[in-house]
Amino acid sequence: MSDDPHKLKNGTGGVKSAAADAPRDAGAQVPAGDKPARSRRGRRSGRKQSSGGWQQKPFAQPRRNYPAVDLASAEAVELVHQASLQLLAETGIRVLHDGARAIMKKAGAEVDEENQQVRFTAELIEQKISTIPSSFTMHARNSAHNLEVGGDNLFFALMASAPNCSCLDHGRRTGNQQDYQNLLKLGQMHNIVHTLGGYPVEPTDIHASVRHLDCIRDFLTLTDKSYCIYSLGHERVVDAIEMTRIAHGLSEEELLERPSLYTIINTNSPLQLDIPMMQGIIDMSSRNQPVVITPFTLSGAMAPVTIPGALVLQNAEALAGLSFSQMVRPGAPAMYGGFTSNVDMQSGAPAFGTPEYMRAQHVGGQLARRYQVPYRTSNVCAANTVDAQAAYESVFSLWGAVNSGGNLLMHGAGWMEGGLCCSYEKLILDIDLLQMVAEFLTPMDFSEDELGLRAINDVGPGGHFFGTDHTQERFKTAFYAPVLSDWRNFESWQEAGQPTAMEKANKVWKARLADYEKPAMDEARHDALIDYVETRKSAGGVKTDF
Repeated sequence: MSDDPHKLKNGTGGVKSAAADAPRDAGAQVPAGDKPARSRRGRRSGRKQSSGGWQQKPFAQPRRNYPAVDLASAEAVELVHQASLQLLAETGIRVLHDGARAIMKKAGAEVDEENQQVRFTAELIEQKISTIPSSFTMHARNSAHNLEVGGDNLFFALMASAPNCSCLDHGRRTGNQQDYQNLLKLGQMHNIVHTLGGYPVEPTDIHASVRHLDCIRDFLTLTDKSYCIYSLGHERVVDAIEMTRIAHGLSEEELLERPSLYTIINTNSPLQLDIPMMQGIIDMSSRNQPVVITPFTLSGAMAPVTIPGALVLQNAEALAGLSFSQMVRPGAPAMYGGFTSNVDMQSGAPAFGTPEYMRAQHVGGQLARRYQVPYRTSNVCAANTVDAQAAYESVFSLWGAVNSGGNLLMHGAGWMEGGLCCSYEKLILDIDLLQMVAEFLTPMDFSEDELGLRAINDVGPGGHFFGTDHTQERFKTAFYAPVLSDWRNFESWQEAGQPTAMEKANKVWKARLADYEKPAMDEARHDALIDYVETRKSAGGVKTDF
Protein backbone atom coordinates (compact mmCIF):
# COMPACT_ATOMS: atom_id res chain seq x y z
CA MET A 1 0.00 0.00 0.00
CA SER A 2 1.41 3.42 -0.84
CA ASP A 3 2.21 5.89 1.93
CA ASP A 4 0.76 3.47 4.48
CA PRO A 5 -0.83 5.43 7.36
CA HIS A 6 -0.85 2.29 9.53
CA LYS A 7 2.85 2.69 10.19
CA LEU A 8 2.11 5.09 13.05
CA LYS A 9 -1.61 5.24 13.59
CA ASN A 10 -4.32 2.60 13.80
CA GLY A 11 -7.79 2.91 12.33
CA THR A 12 -10.82 3.01 14.58
CA GLY A 13 -13.46 1.66 12.22
CA GLY A 14 -16.38 -0.24 13.74
CA VAL A 15 -17.25 -3.89 13.28
CA LYS A 16 -20.38 -3.39 11.21
CA SER A 17 -20.50 -4.76 7.69
CA ALA A 18 -18.89 -2.37 5.23
CA ALA A 19 -21.74 -2.87 2.80
CA ALA A 20 -24.24 -1.91 5.46
CA ASP A 21 -22.51 1.43 5.86
CA ALA A 22 -22.46 2.38 2.18
CA PRO A 23 -24.09 5.73 1.31
CA ARG A 24 -27.85 5.32 0.84
CA ASP A 25 -28.88 8.42 -1.05
CA ALA A 26 -30.09 7.89 -4.59
CA GLY A 27 -27.05 9.47 -6.19
CA ALA A 28 -24.61 7.33 -4.25
CA GLN A 29 -26.34 4.08 -5.16
CA VAL A 30 -25.76 4.17 -8.91
CA PRO A 31 -24.27 0.75 -9.67
CA ALA A 32 -20.97 0.38 -11.49
CA GLY A 33 -22.61 -0.83 -14.71
CA ASP A 34 -25.27 1.85 -14.82
CA LYS A 35 -24.77 3.09 -18.35
CA PRO A 36 -25.94 1.28 -21.52
CA ALA A 37 -23.52 -1.00 -23.33
CA ARG A 38 -23.43 1.35 -26.32
CA SER A 39 -21.02 3.59 -24.41
CA ARG A 40 -18.41 0.86 -24.85
CA ARG A 41 -18.58 1.33 -28.62
CA GLY A 42 -17.19 4.84 -28.35
CA ARG A 43 -20.56 6.66 -28.54
CA ARG A 44 -21.65 9.02 -25.82
CA SER A 45 -24.81 10.98 -25.20
CA GLY A 46 -24.71 14.77 -25.03
CA ARG A 47 -23.47 16.17 -21.76
CA LYS A 48 -26.21 16.78 -19.20
CA GLN A 49 -26.53 20.04 -17.34
CA SER A 50 -25.16 19.38 -13.86
CA SER A 51 -27.93 19.23 -11.30
CA GLY A 52 -25.48 20.86 -8.91
CA GLY A 53 -24.85 23.79 -11.27
CA TRP A 54 -21.18 22.86 -11.43
CA GLN A 55 -18.94 24.84 -13.76
CA GLN A 56 -15.43 23.68 -14.56
CA LYS A 57 -12.75 24.37 -17.11
CA PRO A 58 -11.66 21.72 -19.64
CA PHE A 59 -9.11 19.11 -18.62
CA ALA A 60 -5.67 20.74 -18.64
CA GLN A 61 -2.49 20.53 -16.63
CA PRO A 62 -1.52 23.61 -14.63
CA ARG A 63 1.96 24.95 -15.25
CA ARG A 64 4.11 26.82 -12.78
CA ASN A 65 4.96 30.05 -14.61
CA TYR A 66 7.44 31.29 -12.04
CA PRO A 67 10.64 29.74 -10.62
CA ALA A 68 10.27 27.20 -7.83
CA VAL A 69 11.28 28.53 -4.43
CA ASP A 70 14.77 27.66 -3.20
CA LEU A 71 14.24 27.67 0.56
CA ALA A 72 17.75 26.43 1.36
CA SER A 73 21.00 27.69 -0.11
CA ALA A 74 22.80 25.73 -2.80
CA GLU A 75 25.51 25.01 -0.23
CA ALA A 76 22.95 23.55 2.19
CA VAL A 77 21.45 21.31 -0.52
CA GLU A 78 24.95 20.10 -1.36
CA LEU A 79 25.55 19.27 2.31
CA VAL A 80 22.41 17.10 2.34
CA HIS A 81 23.51 15.44 -0.91
CA GLN A 82 27.01 14.67 0.32
CA ALA A 83 25.75 13.41 3.69
CA SER A 84 23.35 11.08 1.85
CA LEU A 85 26.15 9.68 -0.28
CA GLN A 86 28.30 9.18 2.80
CA LEU A 87 25.46 7.31 4.51
CA LEU A 88 24.99 5.02 1.50
CA ALA A 89 28.71 4.34 1.27
CA GLU A 90 29.38 3.72 4.97
CA THR A 91 26.17 2.25 6.39
CA GLY A 92 24.29 1.40 3.23
CA ILE A 93 20.75 0.11 3.13
CA ARG A 94 19.23 -3.28 3.97
CA VAL A 95 17.68 -4.93 0.91
CA LEU A 96 15.46 -7.90 1.73
CA HIS A 97 14.92 -9.06 -1.88
CA ASP A 98 17.55 -11.63 -2.92
CA GLY A 99 17.21 -10.92 -6.64
CA ALA A 100 17.50 -7.18 -6.09
CA ARG A 101 20.75 -7.63 -4.18
CA ALA A 102 22.08 -9.71 -7.06
CA ILE A 103 21.22 -6.95 -9.54
CA MET A 104 22.89 -4.38 -7.31
CA LYS A 105 26.01 -6.49 -6.95
CA LYS A 106 26.26 -6.95 -10.70
CA ALA A 107 25.96 -3.16 -11.12
CA GLY A 108 28.92 -2.61 -8.79
CA ALA A 109 27.44 -2.21 -5.31
CA GLU A 110 29.08 -3.83 -2.28
CA VAL A 111 26.76 -6.54 -0.94
CA ASP A 112 26.96 -8.13 2.51
CA GLU A 113 24.76 -11.20 2.03
CA GLU A 114 24.85 -12.28 5.66
CA ASN A 115 23.31 -9.00 6.82
CA GLN A 116 21.47 -8.25 3.55
CA GLN A 117 23.24 -4.88 3.59
CA VAL A 118 24.15 -3.05 0.38
CA ARG A 119 26.59 -0.14 0.11
CA PHE A 120 26.99 2.18 -2.86
CA THR A 121 29.84 4.42 -3.91
CA ALA A 122 29.06 8.00 -4.77
CA GLU A 123 30.22 7.36 -8.33
CA LEU A 124 27.78 4.45 -8.75
CA ILE A 125 24.83 6.48 -7.46
CA GLU A 126 25.61 9.48 -9.64
CA GLN A 127 26.18 7.32 -12.70
CA LYS A 128 22.86 5.51 -12.33
CA ILE A 129 20.61 8.48 -11.59
CA SER A 130 22.02 10.30 -14.62
CA THR A 131 20.01 8.01 -16.95
CA ILE A 132 16.61 8.87 -15.39
CA PRO A 133 14.61 10.95 -17.91
CA SER A 134 13.91 14.49 -16.74
CA SER A 135 10.47 14.33 -18.36
CA PHE A 136 8.12 11.82 -19.97
CA THR A 137 4.51 11.40 -21.05
CA MET A 138 2.06 9.40 -18.93
CA HIS A 139 -0.48 7.84 -21.27
CA ALA A 140 -4.13 7.46 -20.28
CA ARG A 141 -6.74 5.24 -21.93
CA ASN A 142 -8.23 8.46 -23.27
CA SER A 143 -5.36 10.33 -24.95
CA ALA A 144 -7.03 13.63 -24.04
CA HIS A 145 -6.04 12.77 -20.46
CA ASN A 146 -2.36 12.11 -21.19
CA LEU A 147 -0.01 13.92 -18.81
CA GLU A 148 3.36 15.57 -19.26
CA VAL A 149 5.56 14.71 -16.29
CA GLY A 150 8.48 16.95 -15.37
CA GLY A 151 9.55 20.53 -15.90
CA ASP A 152 6.97 23.07 -14.76
CA ASN A 153 4.01 20.75 -15.33
CA LEU A 154 1.77 19.77 -12.41
CA PHE A 155 -0.84 17.05 -12.16
CA PHE A 156 -3.15 16.28 -9.26
CA ALA A 157 -4.18 12.83 -8.01
CA LEU A 158 -7.21 11.64 -6.09
CA MET A 159 -6.51 10.42 -2.56
CA ALA A 160 -5.18 6.87 -2.24
CA SER A 161 -4.90 4.04 0.26
CA ALA A 162 -7.41 5.03 2.93
CA PRO A 163 -8.72 2.09 5.00
CA ASN A 164 -11.87 4.08 5.86
CA CYS A 165 -14.19 6.58 4.23
CA SER A 166 -16.76 9.01 5.56
CA CYS A 167 -19.62 11.27 4.63
CA LEU A 168 -21.91 13.53 6.60
CA ASP A 169 -24.91 11.24 6.09
CA HIS A 170 -23.53 7.94 7.33
CA GLY A 171 -20.37 8.77 9.22
CA ARG A 172 -17.09 6.88 9.17
CA ARG A 173 -17.00 3.32 7.88
CA THR A 174 -14.61 0.64 6.71
CA GLY A 175 -13.69 0.83 3.04
CA ASN A 176 -16.01 -1.07 0.68
CA GLN A 177 -16.54 -1.55 -3.03
CA GLN A 178 -19.53 0.78 -3.37
CA ASP A 179 -17.63 3.71 -1.88
CA TYR A 180 -14.55 2.77 -3.89
CA GLN A 181 -16.53 2.96 -7.12
CA ASN A 182 -18.31 6.17 -6.12
CA LEU A 183 -15.02 7.91 -5.37
CA LEU A 184 -13.56 6.78 -8.70
CA LYS A 185 -16.58 8.27 -10.46
CA LEU A 186 -16.06 11.57 -8.70
CA GLY A 187 -12.41 11.50 -9.70
CA GLN A 188 -13.32 10.82 -13.32
CA MET A 189 -15.83 13.63 -13.70
CA HIS A 190 -13.74 16.46 -12.22
CA ASN A 191 -11.22 17.83 -14.68
CA ILE A 192 -8.91 19.17 -11.97
CA VAL A 193 -8.30 15.55 -10.87
CA HIS A 194 -5.79 14.51 -13.51
CA THR A 195 -4.91 11.01 -12.33
CA LEU A 196 -5.98 8.33 -9.88
CA GLY A 197 -3.32 7.89 -7.21
CA GLY A 198 -4.40 4.39 -6.19
CA TYR A 199 -7.49 3.03 -4.45
CA PRO A 200 -9.16 6.09 -2.91
CA VAL A 201 -10.48 3.74 -0.24
CA GLU A 202 -9.57 0.09 0.24
CA PRO A 203 -12.59 -2.10 -0.72
CA THR A 204 -12.19 -4.61 2.09
CA ASP A 205 -15.41 -6.43 1.20
CA ILE A 206 -13.59 -7.93 -1.81
CA HIS A 207 -11.27 -10.82 -0.92
CA ALA A 208 -7.61 -9.87 -1.10
CA SER A 209 -6.87 -12.69 -3.56
CA VAL A 210 -8.94 -11.02 -6.31
CA ARG A 211 -9.32 -7.45 -5.06
CA HIS A 212 -6.71 -6.04 -7.41
CA LEU A 213 -8.54 -7.54 -10.40
CA ASP A 214 -11.81 -5.82 -9.54
CA CYS A 215 -10.06 -2.57 -8.65
CA ILE A 216 -7.98 -2.33 -11.83
CA ARG A 217 -11.04 -3.27 -13.89
CA ASP A 218 -12.88 -0.34 -12.29
CA PHE A 219 -9.92 1.98 -12.97
CA LEU A 220 -10.16 1.02 -16.63
CA THR A 221 -13.93 1.06 -17.09
CA LEU A 222 -15.28 3.69 -14.69
CA THR A 223 -12.51 6.13 -15.63
CA ASP A 224 -10.29 6.83 -18.62
CA LYS A 225 -7.47 8.60 -16.75
CA SER A 226 -4.04 7.32 -15.75
CA TYR A 227 -3.65 5.55 -12.43
CA CYS A 228 -1.30 4.20 -9.79
CA ILE A 229 -1.12 0.49 -8.95
CA TYR A 230 0.16 -1.12 -5.78
CA SER A 231 3.34 -3.15 -5.72
CA LEU A 232 2.05 -5.99 -3.56
CA GLY A 233 3.77 -8.91 -5.23
CA HIS A 234 4.76 -10.01 -8.72
CA GLU A 235 1.41 -11.52 -9.74
CA ARG A 236 -0.62 -8.44 -8.89
CA VAL A 237 1.73 -6.14 -10.78
CA VAL A 238 1.78 -8.42 -13.81
CA ASP A 239 -2.02 -8.56 -13.79
CA ALA A 240 -2.26 -4.76 -13.65
CA ILE A 241 0.21 -4.31 -16.50
CA GLU A 242 -1.56 -6.89 -18.67
CA MET A 243 -5.01 -5.43 -17.97
CA THR A 244 -3.70 -1.99 -18.88
CA ARG A 245 -2.17 -3.33 -22.10
CA ILE A 246 -5.50 -4.92 -23.08
CA ALA A 247 -7.61 -1.87 -22.26
CA HIS A 248 -5.23 0.46 -24.11
CA GLY A 249 -5.15 -1.84 -27.15
CA LEU A 250 -1.36 -2.16 -27.16
CA SER A 251 1.11 -4.86 -28.05
CA GLU A 252 3.87 -5.79 -25.59
CA GLU A 253 6.33 -3.78 -27.67
CA GLU A 254 4.05 -0.74 -27.81
CA LEU A 255 3.54 -0.77 -24.04
CA LEU A 256 7.32 -0.62 -23.58
CA GLU A 257 7.29 2.70 -25.41
CA ARG A 258 4.25 4.12 -23.58
CA PRO A 259 4.36 4.69 -19.82
CA SER A 260 0.71 3.94 -18.94
CA LEU A 261 0.57 3.19 -15.22
CA TYR A 262 2.76 4.01 -12.25
CA THR A 263 3.48 2.75 -8.75
CA ILE A 264 4.56 4.28 -5.46
CA ILE A 265 7.58 2.60 -3.88
CA ASN A 266 7.79 3.36 -0.16
CA THR A 267 10.99 2.56 1.68
CA ASN A 268 10.77 1.06 5.16
CA SER A 269 12.52 3.89 6.92
CA PRO A 270 15.06 3.89 8.29
CA LEU A 271 17.30 2.32 5.66
CA GLN A 272 15.37 -0.72 4.50
CA LEU A 273 13.83 -1.81 1.20
CA ASP A 274 11.39 -4.71 1.49
CA ILE A 275 10.58 -7.55 -0.89
CA PRO A 276 7.29 -6.30 -2.42
CA MET A 277 8.69 -2.82 -3.08
CA MET A 278 11.84 -4.12 -4.74
CA GLN A 279 9.83 -6.60 -6.78
CA GLY A 280 7.64 -3.70 -7.83
CA ILE A 281 10.64 -1.78 -9.15
CA ILE A 282 11.84 -4.86 -11.04
CA ASP A 283 8.43 -5.53 -12.60
CA MET A 284 7.64 -1.93 -13.50
CA SER A 285 11.04 -0.57 -14.53
CA SER A 286 11.79 -3.63 -16.67
CA ARG A 287 8.64 -2.76 -18.65
CA ASN A 288 9.49 0.94 -18.78
CA GLN A 289 6.64 1.94 -16.47
CA PRO A 290 7.24 4.76 -13.94
CA VAL A 291 8.15 4.18 -10.31
CA VAL A 292 7.81 6.94 -7.71
CA ILE A 293 10.43 6.31 -5.00
CA THR A 294 9.01 7.79 -1.79
CA PRO A 295 10.73 7.29 1.58
CA PHE A 296 8.27 7.30 4.49
CA THR A 297 10.41 9.49 6.73
CA LEU A 298 8.54 11.07 9.62
CA SER A 299 10.87 13.25 11.65
CA GLY A 300 11.07 12.13 15.27
CA ALA A 301 9.82 8.60 14.53
CA MET A 302 11.39 6.79 11.55
CA ALA A 303 13.81 9.66 10.87
CA PRO A 304 15.95 12.06 12.92
CA VAL A 305 14.04 14.68 14.90
CA THR A 306 15.71 17.49 12.93
CA ILE A 307 14.34 18.24 9.45
CA PRO A 308 17.85 18.40 7.90
CA GLY A 309 18.58 14.97 9.41
CA ALA A 310 15.28 13.59 8.12
CA LEU A 311 16.10 14.98 4.68
CA VAL A 312 19.47 13.23 4.66
CA LEU A 313 17.68 9.94 5.34
CA GLN A 314 14.94 10.67 2.78
CA ASN A 315 17.52 11.53 0.16
CA ALA A 316 19.71 8.50 0.80
CA GLU A 317 16.75 6.12 0.56
CA ALA A 318 15.40 7.87 -2.54
CA LEU A 319 18.78 7.72 -4.27
CA ALA A 320 19.10 4.01 -3.52
CA GLY A 321 15.66 3.26 -5.02
CA LEU A 322 16.12 5.56 -8.01
CA SER A 323 19.52 4.06 -8.77
CA PHE A 324 18.11 0.56 -8.56
CA SER A 325 15.41 1.39 -11.13
CA GLN A 326 18.20 2.26 -13.56
CA MET A 327 20.10 -0.92 -12.74
CA VAL A 328 16.99 -2.79 -13.84
CA ARG A 329 16.54 -0.75 -17.04
CA PRO A 330 18.60 2.33 -17.89
CA GLY A 331 16.33 5.17 -18.96
CA ALA A 332 13.22 3.80 -17.23
CA PRO A 333 11.03 6.69 -15.99
CA ALA A 334 11.19 7.39 -12.28
CA MET A 335 10.25 10.16 -9.87
CA TYR A 336 11.76 11.48 -6.65
CA GLY A 337 9.12 11.33 -3.91
CA GLY A 338 9.15 13.37 -0.72
CA PHE A 339 6.95 12.49 2.25
CA THR A 340 8.96 13.90 5.14
CA SER A 341 6.95 15.51 7.91
CA ASN A 342 7.02 15.50 11.69
CA VAL A 343 5.07 13.68 14.40
CA ASP A 344 3.26 14.84 17.51
CA MET A 345 5.93 14.18 20.12
CA GLN A 346 3.24 13.59 22.76
CA SER A 347 1.28 10.88 20.94
CA GLY A 348 3.51 9.79 18.05
CA ALA A 349 0.73 10.57 15.55
CA PRO A 350 1.86 12.02 12.20
CA ALA A 351 1.38 15.74 11.63
CA PHE A 352 0.91 17.29 8.19
CA GLY A 353 0.55 20.77 6.77
CA THR A 354 3.08 21.96 9.33
CA PRO A 355 5.97 24.41 8.85
CA GLU A 356 8.29 21.40 9.08
CA TYR A 357 6.38 19.62 6.31
CA MET A 358 6.62 22.69 4.07
CA ARG A 359 10.34 23.01 4.72
CA ALA A 360 10.87 19.38 3.77
CA GLN A 361 8.75 19.83 0.64
CA HIS A 362 10.87 22.76 -0.51
CA VAL A 363 14.27 21.19 0.11
CA GLY A 364 13.04 17.91 -1.39
CA GLY A 365 12.16 19.86 -4.53
CA GLN A 366 15.61 21.40 -4.60
CA LEU A 367 17.18 17.96 -4.39
CA ALA A 368 14.96 16.61 -7.17
CA ARG A 369 15.95 19.55 -9.39
CA ARG A 370 19.60 18.93 -8.59
CA TYR A 371 19.21 15.40 -9.95
CA GLN A 372 16.93 16.57 -12.82
CA VAL A 373 14.25 14.08 -11.81
CA PRO A 374 10.48 14.78 -11.65
CA TYR A 375 9.25 15.44 -8.12
CA ARG A 376 6.27 14.00 -6.24
CA THR A 377 4.74 15.59 -3.15
CA SER A 378 1.29 15.50 -1.44
CA ASN A 379 -1.77 17.42 -0.22
CA VAL A 380 -2.17 16.10 3.33
CA CYS A 381 -3.57 17.06 6.71
CA ALA A 382 -4.04 15.49 10.14
CA ALA A 383 -7.56 16.77 10.81
CA ASN A 384 -10.29 14.35 11.92
CA THR A 385 -13.20 16.30 10.45
CA VAL A 386 -13.74 18.80 7.66
CA ASP A 387 -13.06 21.95 9.65
CA ALA A 388 -10.69 24.90 9.75
CA GLN A 389 -7.76 22.60 10.57
CA ALA A 390 -8.45 20.45 7.52
CA ALA A 391 -8.54 23.55 5.33
CA TYR A 392 -5.47 25.39 6.61
CA GLU A 393 -3.26 22.30 6.78
CA SER A 394 -4.25 21.40 3.22
CA VAL A 395 -3.59 24.94 2.00
CA PHE A 396 -0.13 24.82 3.59
CA SER A 397 0.51 21.46 1.93
CA LEU A 398 -0.71 22.72 -1.44
CA TRP A 399 1.43 25.83 -1.47
CA GLY A 400 4.41 23.84 -0.29
CA ALA A 401 3.83 21.47 -3.21
CA VAL A 402 3.41 24.19 -5.83
CA ASN A 403 6.23 26.45 -4.70
CA SER A 404 8.68 23.60 -4.07
CA GLY A 405 8.56 22.61 -7.73
CA GLY A 406 6.31 19.57 -7.34
CA ASN A 407 5.07 17.78 -10.44
CA LEU A 408 2.84 15.00 -9.10
CA LEU A 409 0.56 15.98 -6.22
CA MET A 410 -0.51 12.75 -4.55
CA HIS A 411 -3.57 12.62 -2.27
CA GLY A 412 -4.84 15.80 -3.90
CA ALA A 413 -8.51 15.36 -2.98
CA GLY A 414 -10.15 13.61 -0.03
CA TRP A 415 -7.34 13.01 2.48
CA MET A 416 -8.28 13.08 6.18
CA GLU A 417 -6.98 11.76 9.52
CA GLY A 418 -3.36 11.53 8.43
CA GLY A 419 -4.39 9.20 5.61
CA LEU A 420 -6.74 6.88 7.49
CA CYS A 421 -9.93 8.20 5.89
CA CYS A 422 -11.14 9.47 2.52
CA SER A 423 -13.97 11.97 3.04
CA TYR A 424 -16.56 12.74 0.39
CA GLU A 425 -16.95 16.27 1.72
CA LYS A 426 -13.19 16.85 1.96
CA LEU A 427 -12.89 15.65 -1.63
CA ILE A 428 -15.15 18.49 -2.76
CA LEU A 429 -13.33 21.02 -0.58
CA ASP A 430 -10.00 19.91 -2.04
CA ILE A 431 -11.31 20.06 -5.61
CA ASP A 432 -12.31 23.66 -4.91
CA LEU A 433 -8.82 24.36 -3.57
CA LEU A 434 -7.13 22.65 -6.53
CA GLN A 435 -9.23 24.67 -8.96
CA MET A 436 -8.18 27.83 -7.12
CA VAL A 437 -4.52 26.81 -7.40
CA ALA A 438 -4.93 26.17 -11.13
CA GLU A 439 -6.63 29.56 -11.53
CA PHE A 440 -3.79 31.27 -9.68
CA LEU A 441 -1.24 29.56 -11.94
CA THR A 442 -3.02 30.63 -15.14
CA PRO A 443 -0.88 33.39 -16.73
CA MET A 444 -2.44 36.85 -16.76
CA ASP A 445 -3.07 38.62 -20.05
CA PHE A 446 -1.47 42.06 -20.14
CA SER A 447 -2.70 43.01 -23.61
CA GLU A 448 -3.93 46.54 -24.26
CA ASP A 449 -7.58 45.60 -23.88
CA GLU A 450 -6.94 43.76 -20.61
CA LEU A 451 -5.13 46.74 -19.15
CA GLY A 452 -8.48 48.54 -19.35
CA LEU A 453 -7.14 52.05 -19.88
CA ARG A 454 -10.10 53.02 -22.09
CA ALA A 455 -12.59 51.82 -19.45
CA ILE A 456 -10.76 53.76 -16.73
CA ASN A 457 -10.83 56.93 -18.85
CA ASP A 458 -14.51 56.44 -19.69
CA VAL A 459 -15.52 56.08 -16.03
CA GLY A 460 -13.31 58.87 -14.79
CA PRO A 461 -13.00 60.07 -11.17
CA GLY A 462 -15.61 58.89 -8.68
CA GLY A 463 -17.50 56.51 -10.99
CA HIS A 464 -17.92 52.73 -11.02
CA PHE A 465 -17.29 49.96 -13.50
CA PHE A 466 -20.40 47.77 -13.14
CA GLY A 467 -22.07 49.01 -16.30
CA THR A 468 -19.10 49.52 -18.60
CA ASP A 469 -18.78 47.48 -21.79
CA HIS A 470 -15.43 46.28 -20.49
CA THR A 471 -17.13 44.73 -17.44
CA GLN A 472 -20.23 43.49 -19.25
CA GLU A 473 -18.12 41.58 -21.76
CA ARG A 474 -16.26 39.77 -18.99
CA PHE A 475 -18.39 39.54 -15.86
CA LYS A 476 -19.41 35.88 -16.32
CA THR A 477 -15.84 34.61 -16.46
CA ALA A 478 -13.78 37.42 -14.93
CA PHE A 479 -13.27 35.76 -11.53
CA TYR A 480 -13.04 32.25 -10.17
CA ALA A 481 -16.45 31.12 -8.89
CA PRO A 482 -15.82 29.10 -5.71
CA VAL A 483 -17.68 25.88 -5.09
CA LEU A 484 -18.10 26.22 -1.34
CA SER A 485 -17.47 29.83 -0.33
CA ASP A 486 -20.58 31.69 0.81
CA TRP A 487 -20.30 35.38 -0.06
CA ARG A 488 -23.70 36.50 1.22
CA ASN A 489 -23.88 39.00 4.05
CA PHE A 490 -24.57 37.73 7.54
CA GLU A 491 -28.32 38.43 7.49
CA SER A 492 -28.86 36.61 4.19
CA TRP A 493 -26.74 33.70 5.33
CA GLN A 494 -28.65 33.53 8.62
CA GLU A 495 -32.01 33.54 6.84
CA ALA A 496 -30.80 30.67 4.65
CA GLY A 497 -30.28 28.50 7.74
CA GLN A 498 -26.60 29.28 8.42
CA PRO A 499 -25.24 26.56 6.10
CA THR A 500 -21.65 25.45 6.62
CA ALA A 501 -19.08 24.57 3.98
CA MET A 502 -19.27 20.91 5.01
CA GLU A 503 -23.06 20.87 4.57
CA LYS A 504 -22.75 22.43 1.14
CA ALA A 505 -20.01 19.96 0.16
CA ASN A 506 -22.33 17.12 1.18
CA LYS A 507 -25.01 18.35 -1.22
CA VAL A 508 -22.49 18.98 -3.97
CA TRP A 509 -20.92 15.52 -4.05
CA LYS A 510 -24.31 13.82 -4.19
CA ALA A 511 -25.50 16.09 -7.00
CA ARG A 512 -22.25 15.52 -8.89
CA LEU A 513 -22.35 11.75 -8.47
CA ALA A 514 -25.89 11.70 -9.86
CA ASP A 515 -24.49 13.29 -13.04
CA TYR A 516 -21.77 10.68 -13.59
CA GLU A 517 -21.49 9.25 -17.09
CA LYS A 518 -19.38 6.21 -17.83
CA PRO A 519 -16.57 7.01 -20.29
CA ALA A 520 -16.65 5.38 -23.69
CA MET A 521 -14.62 2.22 -24.27
CA ASP A 522 -14.03 0.09 -27.33
CA GLU A 523 -16.27 -2.96 -27.01
CA ALA A 524 -13.68 -5.53 -28.07
CA ARG A 525 -11.16 -4.19 -25.54
CA HIS A 526 -13.83 -4.11 -22.85
CA ASP A 527 -14.79 -7.73 -23.49
CA ALA A 528 -11.15 -8.86 -23.57
CA LEU A 529 -10.55 -7.08 -20.26
CA ILE A 530 -13.55 -8.71 -18.59
CA ASP A 531 -12.52 -12.11 -19.95
CA TYR A 532 -9.06 -11.68 -18.45
CA VAL A 533 -10.49 -10.73 -15.06
CA GLU A 534 -12.91 -13.66 -15.01
CA THR A 535 -10.21 -16.12 -16.09
CA ARG A 536 -7.86 -14.95 -13.35
CA LYS A 537 -10.65 -15.08 -10.77
CA SER A 538 -11.57 -18.61 -11.82
CA ALA A 539 -7.95 -19.59 -11.26
CA GLY A 540 -8.14 -18.24 -7.70
CA GLY A 541 -6.36 -14.94 -8.18
CA VAL A 542 -3.33 -14.50 -5.93
CA LYS A 543 -2.62 -16.79 -2.98
CA THR A 544 -3.09 -15.15 0.41
CA ASP A 545 -2.72 -16.18 4.03
CA PHE A 546 -6.42 -15.73 4.78
